[in-house]
Amino acid sequence: MEPRELRRAVAAGREAAVALGLPVDDVHVVHDSDRVVLRLVPCDALLRVAPAHGLAEAEFEVGVARRLAEVGAPVAELDPRVEPRVPVRDGFAISFWTYYAPTSSAVAPADYADAFLRHHAALRRVELDAPHVTDRIASALTVVNDRERSPELPDVDREFLADTLGGLGAAIGGDRARDQLLHGEPHPGNLLNTGGGPLFVDLATCCRGPVEFDLAHAPEEVTPHYPGADPELVHRCRALNWALFSAWRWRRDDQMPGRERGRTEGLRQVRAALERRG
Repeated sequence: MEPRELRRAVAAGREAAVALGLPVDDVHVVHDSDRVVLRLVPCDALLRVAPAHGLAEAEFEVGVARRLAEVGAPVAELDPRVEPRVPVRDGFAISFWTYYAPTSSAVAPADYADAFLRHHAALRRVELDAPHVTDRIASALTVVNDRERSPELPDVDREFLADTLGGLGAAIGGDRARDQLLHGEPHPGNLLNTGGGPLFVDLATCCRGPVEFDLAHAPEEVTPHYPGADPELVHRCRALNWALFSAWRWRRDDQMPGRERGRTEGLRQVRAALERRG
């Protein structure tokens, strides 16, 4: 966020917590992008604060978290001291979560796969109205094919991304027999290694598709530990994920940190993933 907007977001989070009776002496910014994550002390609450136009997404995430907690999924839970809703304050949608102290060690591939297996099993036990992976692809294609929405995307890269997204989307969306609810973006940054084991966070990306789409967000060493996974489909999904990432970075209104580097890196990773597939 811009510095001024970040200050407003921090103030809104503090005020919302105090209004709910949580003691707040200090606020630490844990993550800052299109929305911010705040840790409040001494109450040790974790807040996700997004512009109010993201209210529907925040409410969806809270709903997903509630349902998954009920079936024992390995996910970060909502703050039990606060009602499971998303208040809006000073133009910001605010959700309250449990704070987990991270451990210093990385999640081992076998543990990552085990977390996936338990998470996917839990997702099969809940009913949620979630979009399909191909809906995400269609949104990315809209950006790539619209020069007004991606004015700085070179024509050669525009054609490459459009062909990649269209081709992989058709290949992955053609067989719905393997589809189920997924996390949607379970990359290492969205898996916390806590004292109680690995927990998935950032649940707003929940969607439907093959489990290989989730696996493609994890390090390559994880796939061999996931029984029944199709390695070829994982490779396709890995290329697709980088194509999606690249498309978002070329949006005219993209505000993610490191946007310029992400544009170049995203295209490079798509080509590298396709080359590894032959």
